[in-house]
Amino acid sequence: MPLFTPEDLLLYLYKESSPELTNAIETALNEDWTLREKMQVIRSSVEQLDKITLAPRIDVILKVLDYARKTAPAESITNP
Repeated sequence: MPLFTPEDLLLYLYKESSPELTNAIETALNEDWTLREKMQVIRSSVEQLDKITLAPRIDVILKVLDYARKTAPAESITNP
């Protein structure tokens, strides 16, 4: 049975693997419970990563806006 790298399994998960690799992984998943376990771990990790949302803190946004106001040429502020 071939050994699959985590990259191979990610390609399969995102449906970006070649048809040959897809067939090999699907066959192996039907026969190898350890590979099924590895795939489940990868799936759950991807699901957790998909739930993460990041946003800058408000004070950072305000500092950037303040800096932009201070460094912008005067005519661009009055005439957008």
